[in-house]
Order: sequence, then C-alpha cells, then structure tokens
Amino acid sequence: MQVPSGYGLHHQNYIAPSGHYSQGPGKMTSLPLDTQCGDYYSALYTVPTQNVTPNTVNQQPGAQQLYSRGPPAPHIVGSTLGSFQGAASSASHLHTSASQPYSSFVNHYNSPAMYSASSSVASQGFPSTCGHYAMSTVSNAAYPSVSYPSLPAGDTYGQMFTSQNAPTVRPVKDNSFSGQNTAISHPSPLPPPPSQQHHQQQSLSGYNTLTWSSPGLPSTQDNLIRNHTGSLAVANNNPTITDSLSCPVMQNVQPPKSSPVVSTVLSGSSGSSSTRTPLTANHPVEPVTSVTQPSELLQQKGVQYGEYVNNQASSAPTPLSSTSDDEEEEEEDEEAGVDSSSTTSSASPMPNSYDALEGGSYPDMLSSSASSPAPDPAPEPDPASAPAPASAAAPVIPQPSKVAKPFGYGYPTLQPGYQNATAPLISGVQPSNPVYSGFQQYPQQYPGVNQLSSSIGGLSLQSSPQPESLRPVNLTQERNILPMTPVWAPVPNLNADLKKLNCSPDSFRCTLTNIPQTQALLNKAKLPLGLLLHPFRDLTQLPVITSNTIVRCRSCRTYINPFVSFIDQRRWKCNLCYRVNDVPEEFMYNPLTRSYGEPHKRPEVQNSTVEFIASSDYMLRPPQPAVYLFVLDVSHNAVEAGYLTILCQSLLENLDKLPGDSRTRIGFMTFDSTIHFYNLQEGLSQPQMLIVSDIDDVFLPTPDSLLVNLYESKELIKDLLNALPNMFTNTRETHSALGPALQAAFKLMSPTGGRVSVFQTQLPSLGAGLLQSREDPNQRSSTKVVQHLGPATDFYKKLALDCSGQQTAVDLFLLSSQYSDLASLACMSKYSAGCIYYYPSFHYTHNPSQAEKLQKDLKRYLTRKIGFEAVMRIRCTKGLSMHTFHGNFFVRSTDLLSLANINPDAGFAVQLSIEESLTDTSLVCFQTALLYTSSKGERRIRVHTLCLPVVSSLADVYAGVDVQAAICLLANMAVDRSVSSSLSDARDALVNAVVDSLSAYGSTVSNLQHSALMAPSSLKLFPLYVLALLKQKAFRTGTSTRLDDRVYAMCQIKSQPLVHLMKMIHPNLYRIDRLTDEGAVHVNDRVVPQPPLQKLSAEKLTREGAFLMDCGSVFYIWVGKGCDNNFIEDVLGYTNFASIPQKMTHLPELDTLSSERARSFITWLRDSRPLSPILHIVKDESPAKAEFFQHLIEDRTEAAFSYYEFLLHVQQQIYLQSIVYDVSRMQPKTWYVEAM
Repeated sequence: MQVPSGYGLHHQNYIAPSGHYSQGPGKMTSLPLDTQCGDYYSALYTVPTQNVTPNTVNQQPGAQQLYSRGPPAPHIVGSTLGSFQGAASSASHLHTSASQPYSSFVNHYNSPAMYSASSSVASQGFPSTCGHYAMSTVSNAAYPSVSYPSLPAGDTYGQMFTSQNAPTVRPVKDNSFSGQNTAISHPSPLPPPPSQQHHQQQSLSGYNTLTWSSPGLPSTQDNLIRNHTGSLAVANNNPTITDSLSCPVMQNVQPPKSSPVVSTVLSGSSGSSSTRTPLTANHPVEPVTSVTQPSELLQQKGVQYGEYVNNQASSAPTPLSSTSDDEEEEEEDEEAGVDSSSTTSSASPMPNSYDALEGGSYPDMLSSSASSPAPDPAPEPDPASAPAPASAAAPVIPQPSKVAKPFGYGYPTLQPGYQNATAPLISGVQPSNPVYSGFQQYPQQYPGVNQLSSSIGGLSLQSSPQPESLRPVNLTQERNILPMTPVWAPVPNLNADLKKLNCSPDSFRCTLTNIPQTQALLNKAKLPLGLLLHPFRDLTQLPVITSNTIVRCRSCRTYINPFVSFIDQRRWKCNLCYRVNDVPEEFMYNPLTRSYGEPHKRPEVQNSTVEFIASSDYMLRPPQPAVYLFVLDVSHNAVEAGYLTILCQSLLENLDKLPGDSRTRIGFMTFDSTIHFYNLQEGLSQPQMLIVSDIDDVFLPTPDSLLVNLYESKELIKDLLNALPNMFTNTRETHSALGPALQAAFKLMSPTGGRVSVFQTQLPSLGAGLLQSREDPNQRSSTKVVQHLGPATDFYKKLALDCSGQQTAVDLFLLSSQYSDLASLACMSKYSAGCIYYYPSFHYTHNPSQAEKLQKDLKRYLTRKIGFEAVMRIRCTKGLSMHTFHGNFFVRSTDLLSLANINPDAGFAVQLSIEESLTDTSLVCFQTALLYTSSKGERRIRVHTLCLPVVSSLADVYAGVDVQAAICLLANMAVDRSVSSSLSDARDALVNAVVDSLSAYGSTVSNLQHSALMAPSSLKLFPLYVLALLKQKAFRTGTSTRLDDRVYAMCQIKSQPLVHLMKMIHPNLYRIDRLTDEGAVHVNDRVVPQPPLQKLSAEKLTREGAFLMDCGSVFYIWVGKGCDNNFIEDVLGYTNFASIPQKMTHLPELDTLSSERARSFITWLRDSRPLSPILHIVKDESPAKAEFFQHLIEDRTEAAFSYYEFLLHVQQQIYLQSIVYDVSRMQPKTWYVEAM
C-alpha cells in the first residue's frame, strides 16, 4: 500500500450525506413503508458480465470514478441554480443519463447469511434502499438531486444492490459534528460576498458538517444568577421544644407574625448570564449562499467537530473558596512589599477574579519583581444590544443561529489578560522564540538530562515501515473484527524515555495520539480532537510533594513537569508557552537523593502525575471541615419503597468511615408536604424534630444546632438513624415538597459548603420546583421525535448555581417506580458538580437486586475519598485551544472549572481546536491541575501532564487514532445535540462521523479497491462502536425505552470516565462454562481466569454453554438449554437446567473448582469499577432473555441494523458522496452544504 500523504480529493469537496439511512438488503421481503423512502428489495441479483471500464470523462487524479459499460459520459439534462435573494430559491435538479453505469460492491463473507426485513427497521431512522423517493428539503432550501448508477450484487452474503430506479441523492443536510455554513465550490466568476468573507474570517475552523454545540437555553433563563438581596432565612426567635420523649419529638414550628424577621444577605457578587435562543421551529436553520473560488475555499479554515462560539462571560455568586487569586501576583507583591487583596487574609474571604483561581493563566508580566493586579473580567455584552453578525445583513439566506452554551458546557469570553498574550520579559532576558523543536533548544550543560530534541527524530511514519495501525482493513470481509483481548489505549510515538514519563491513559487520554500540525490537516482527517480526563481517580502510587516553593512558569503558570527542558542548572524553559524561567534555590536540592545541583532529578520532573501539598498562598480562608447533609423523602411512596431501612443501616455501619477529621459535621432533614429538621445538639437526651409547614417561605428554626459535630453527637445521630425507618410507617402524606427542602438545605450549607445527599422517590408536587408528568407511555417505542429530554423548569438549575457559588454540591438518589422527570431533577447535580444515582422500579422486597445495589453503592458513596472547594484548570501548548467541556461542573472562565466537590468516580471531556499552526514544534503538552481541599483539611494540587507528538502527514494522524477515546467524546457531543436539537439529529451525526472519516481515509489511498469499505486498523472498530452507541438506551429508537431511563443513560455518558463508559457502550461477552487457568492472572493470592472476548452476536452463543455479559452496571449470565449439568451443579448449585429458578441474582459459594473460578472472575470484574453491578442469571427461553439479547449489538433487531447491514449503509453513503462529487465537478456552479 502506498502510504497516504494528503493527496486525492480535497476535503472541502465532500458533501456530508444527511440523516436518512438506506437499508442495504440481504434477502429481504418487500414491505410497505409509510415513509418517503420507498420499499425493500426482495430479488436476488447477479453481477453483470459486461466488461467494466472506468469512465474517465472529466476525472482528476485521486477522484473516485464512475464505472460504466460504455463510453458515453453523463449527459446533463439541465442545470440551473436559482439566485438567492435573502430567501431560498429552488436549485434545479441535475439528472444524469449514463448508459447503465454501475459500481460494484462485491465483498464476500465465507458463508451467505439470510436476513428478513421488518418495517420497523425503516422507521428506526434507517430507511431501506428504495426505488425512488422524493427529495426532501431542509429549511426551505432545495438541493440538486442526481440519479446515480445501480450497484449490482450477487446472491452471496456481502453484496449490495441498488436498482436503476435507485434513490436520488438525498438532500445534503449537514448532519455531523460541528461546523459553520460551508459551501462546496466549483469554478465561478463571482467573488464571495463581503458578508460571507467576514463570516468566514470570524468563524472558528472546524469540520464541514453538522455543528455540535451545547444545549441552548431559552430566553427566559437570561438571569440565571440572582442577586441575593431578599430575606433568605426567616427564623423563629423562640421555637418551642417539647420535653423529651421516647422518640424524636414532632412539633410544628411557625414564625410568629409579630416576630422580627432576620434578613440574611449571602456574600457574593450578583450577575446575569447571557444566553441565546436555541434552534427551534421559530428559528429555522437555512443555508447560506456563498460563491467562492476553489483556491479561496482551500485556504479557508474548515469547520471542526464541536464548533465553539465564544459566548459572553457568565457570572454566579462568588464561592467561598479556599483558592487564592493569582499566586504569581501574590509572590510578586510580597517581594515588592505591596499590599495585595489577593494574598491570604482572613479579612478577604472572597476571591476577586474567578480567572485567577488556581494561579491564573498567561498574566501580563513585565518583570519578576512587580506586577499589576489581575484585570477584572470583561463586562458581559447584552445580547439584546449586541451587534448582529455581518452575514445577517447580507442579501442571503439567514445563517443558522449559534446555540449558546449553557452553564457547564461553554465558557465566556477571554479576559483581557488572555487576549493575544505574549511571553513577557523576565530579569531582562528576552523570551525565547516559540520555535520549539523537541523541548531542548539550548545545549545541556550537565549529564543526565534527557536530550528531548533528539528523541523526536524520525517521527513521520512515511519514513519507516508501515505500522500495524495503518494496515488497511476491508470491513465488509473481516468477519471477526473484535479482538479476543481487551482494547488498550495506543501508545504515543515517542522516545522510550518519554513514554515512561508520560501520563497514564487511565487519567489523561487524547482522541489523537498524533496531533495534526494544522487545522486544515485535522479537517482533512475528519476526526474529533479532544481530551478524556479522570483527574481524581484512585491511585495506588501517587508522589506527594511537600515543599515551600511550588515551581511554576512565571508566564502561563504551568507546573514544572517531566517535559520541560533545562537550559542549565539555573534556568528551565516552559513546555507550554516556551518562556525561560529561573530555577529557585530550594529546587536545587533533591530530598530523595539528598543531593544538590540536579533539579532534573526532582520528583516533580520524574513523574507526570504528582500531588502538591499547597501552602497558605493557595487559601483565602482556612479550609472548611467536611460537612454532610442528608435530605430524605419520607412521603407515603418513599416509605412503601423501603429505602430508609437500607440507608440508615448503611450510615450506621459506615458512620466512622465518613471522610473527614475531628471537625466533621453532619445533619439530617426529611420532607413530605412539610419540612422536618432535627436538632442533634450535644447535651440533648434524644433527637428533637422541628417541623416547618410554611413551604412558601422556608426558614431555619435553629440554625446553629442542625449541623453538628459527628463525634460529639454520635450517640444522638445513631438514635436518630435507628428511629427513622419506623417514624413514618403510618404516614398517608403523598405530596413531595422537594424544592422548598432544597432551598432550606442551601441556606443551611451556605456558610461552610459541603455535600448534600438528596433521596427522592417521586415527582415533586408542592412548592417551588413542582413538576408535572411529561411522559407519554405510548411514545416510548416511537421512531419519531423523542421529546422532553431537557428540563421543564430552570428552578433546579438556578438552585445548583447558587449552591456551586457557595461550594456546595448536590448528589441525587432517585428511587422511583414511575416517571419522575429526571431531565429536570438532574440539573441540581449537573451544575453543582454532584452525582446522579438512579434505581428504577426500586422496592425493598419486590426488587431485591436493586435493594442490594443501593446497599453496595451507598457503601462506596459514603467511604470513598472526596475533595471540597475544588477548581480544575486545563492548560495546553500555545496554538491549541479548548472550546467545549463535558461533565458535571460549572465553567468559571475559559479554562477553569468550578467543582464544589470532586470524587474519584467523576470523568470529564474537553474538545480542542488548532488555532495556530504547530509547524515550529514537534511536541505538544496538556496539563490539568486540580486544586482541592481534602477531607482532612489540607489544600492539595493534583497535576497530570500529557505529551504527544506533532505530525504533518495524514497517514500519521490516522495511525494515532484512539478509537475508544474518540467514541466517548462523540457520545458526549451526541448527548448535547440530543438536548439542544433532537435525538434524530444526534443519531444522524454519529453515522456521518463514520461516513466522513472512512470517506476521507479512502480518498487519500490510491491503490485500494473502489468498491471496498476500507479503514485503517486504528479505525476498524469505529463503525462497530458507533452502531453500539446507536443501540444504547440514550440514543436508540423503535425500542420501548422509559424517558427517565434514557435521560439517566445520557447523564452517565456525560459524567463517567472512559474505562467505565466503554463497557456501557460496548459490553464484553465471555464464555464461562469452560474456564481454565491458562493465561490466568494472580491477584492477591487468587487465580483469576482470563477467557477470550466474544463478539456480541447470537452466532457466538451455543445452547451447550454459559456466557457472561459485562455491561458495566449489570452482569448477565446466560445459560443455554443444553448446558452441561456438571457446570449447573458445580457453579449454580442446581441439579439440572429445569431446576434453575427464573429470578436468580447470586452465585452460591460452592466448594468446587468451577465455582471458585467463576466467582473469582466475576469478583475481579466487579472490583475494577466503583459501583457494584447487579447480577442476573438468565435461562434460555425465559422472558428475561430479551434484555440480554438487546445487548447483542451485532445482530439485527426489529428496529435496527445488524453490524453488516450498517457497514453496507455506510458504504452506500460513501458511494453517494463520490457520485455527488463527480457530477458536481462538471458544473461551473456552487452547491450549498447546510451546516447546522
């Protein structure tokens, strides 16, 4: 194979096919469809015997060719392009009349396979290949259609046919991952309109198909952050407490009308958040007219995955954070003797600038001894008064609205200190030129320091033998595409020393391990660029550094790391901004070796993941104690579910294991139609209950006694936990005042911050935040629009932002047997950096597996480590930028995330773009710094640094694809698209991601079969993973899916780290009835078998076996009807298949070798994840097997393609792109691609 080097079709000339799916037939019965896409074909087809010659008319080198049986070229019957005068005109259809042209897709499997089609497949969003269908339009824009040649196929499995009445080219509806409005241009004498030139200059570069942006917010949410000037706490001066009883006293506490009202104004800055109206029916997306010369188009920046619009800055109540302002300014102020408001002081409890948290980024420094204060954030422009885009005034079709990023998914404009910052002078030394080859621009003056520049030689894959990751794979002929061993992260193509120093992919991972040199190269590859982070994960080995001086770059504030270069013993150069810094005197001493003068051997420079014990410079107030508040639903529905028994028992067992120190505080609240507080003050003989029935004006009856020291009041706390499960046994109260209870919790936690754990069992029905049922059970299997994926009210989001401002996170436990509008309730956790736990159909006795899962999840939840008052900043090499974040957090500035709590089970993702060419450097680095307060009251900074090579060839980019990281990033983007636009748009964009990437790869390889669906080995699993994602609960259609189940799956995608998310997307299947010690691993003196992975298809199942499916949060053991009785007796504990019960959720501990092996393997799988999965033992032919078979994603279902059919669909879309391109090259006109 000739290694691709970027030649072939220009990526600008590709049109992303739109959202209608075409069914590739096997042997299918003709079924009537109620869609515009026609019907299935049922005939058997054979390959024509005529000689096939390439039709070379008007062909260019590298272009895909039409094959026909005669010399006549396509004859253009007519071609006119209507003028666009501010509205969409119809573009005439292009018709071709070639003499029976065809292109053969002949790809054989070893054996034929029969498929019968059902009408539900088409309705799933994958319509069948049809005879002829009308061309639809998007936003009133008509697109040219082309009759394309038939595709003959034989009767063997692996061939595809499209008749002479094949469907016209579907409208080019831009449906991929992001981008601006892009025109596919052909020679035209007209210059581009000035408005379009301006728009093209202002738009960010990206991927020339569907725009992926975060969910927009309605205009009613413009003022998300309120200025707290009203009364937030109304206290009763003399709440009456009755005498002690045998159980907590229930008493109504009402504020007397004559009593004075205490008005408390919380500290914090007021602000508002500017948002833009999302794309709705009132804001149609229409194409933009652009007539551009080809040479100009090739010079424009393309449209990239996840186009980001730099929205206005959003402000929220200032958090009571322990984080200081820019540490660099503090140091300089101390040196110069200047009093700074950013220095540590008890009189300055609030940071001045969120951008300055964690030390700032790229401040404008003029010397090493003095600096000016950090600039204030730029004022937010009013969206109503903001100038309209230049393109809006042009006489063209209106441009699609840019969807504003909501809180947590976008970030505000750059602050003044960030804009066009240049490397400042330091100590009179000119900043080094950013020509950055290798890291080491200066000679090393002492031995032992890695000569990093020499380690990068020969990075280009074109100068070496072709790597395995570039081996071409014919997807339609590779039957067993899934490897038998787990898929590991690709190793960056670095020097061996750098590989050892690089960050673990479990903590820090990039979708491309070879970073493209330019945005144009990234656009040509059609691949997403982003990072997947697991910053606070549990580590067995973590270097903890205690030092008076934390060495950081004086310009960009990067922490010193293994990838900086030492010019000499006294100077080092930053690997992100290339500034030369002085080495502090203290850093010259190595505490590990007790040697002096070898700064390159310090642990900070030898480990890519380190944790610093921060000094008081990183605090604005003393670290607060760990504070835990439990808010519990005690309505009739909650009591019937029985969760209180499990929760109280778990708390009693783990009370001493709660993270914290001697200052740890705890409190409890319960609610139904009223709110119940519990006085646990030390000295009382028993807990006292205080009832507040006025839910419209909630107040704290005794604020000082509701949060108590855990150790001083431990006996009272235990008494309360023992009494709670029986206190509300006879309640008949069916209402739930969740909103007022959360308001009270916010008031109670505001002074210190901490964690609020909310347990809810039904829809909130009283007071603020009440909700109505929005789910129609009859629409659960709909293949049309899936509604109500977004919140019904902004109450919970506003509350979450208030909590985030006061360093309080809200975790939600939803235990419901009916619809509870998780889409609305989840906002309380999304924007406060909390967690979401969901237990559908929960019942203590009727659903014991869910009860067991809650118990095990609570044990992990209560005892895992936790960080408070956290902020996380992500830095990257100059030339790269971040534009969209994914996860549960709130964005404070361009690269700073506010995390009221951080836990080891939280994952994050961020999308990147290449703003400046990286031609002057051979390596790029990313660094994330997490500043948090530990449960012991220490201020700590955990730093991860990742180094990756820069490449200039397209082949190198494909060789470095991390397909699992890419699919996880695309899943996050698809969730945002589902909420902001529609589920069908998200599904279409996922499919187009596969089509575009494989089409781009095929266009750069000259010697591959034109009819084959080829992919590099690094991308061979990409179509399989996308199909698995389309069949996942979050995105599937045509299969009955409860709305809360779908929303929870989306929440999991946004917050889980990669290693757990991949099991959710693509489960692992193992055969366990033949486990052996061959290849086993030894874990803690235990032998763990390692069975090979099986592909997710019924083809791999046998009725004589037993199979384990690992879906992440649930395990299935499927037992075949003919399974060996020895296995059933030795592992399951029953004599034969018939005696196995229908509902079995445990493996018995039997004294047999088979039982020991099976339990050892399952325990090993369980120990690798934070939450304990449920185990279901499924008998063959039992009703429960339907859920098991839904996860066999390679098989056809009533509502979705099989894996092979999906490949045929992708192959057809790629072929249609080539047809559109070939015909369009003949026309001196411009075709318009709408980028949504």
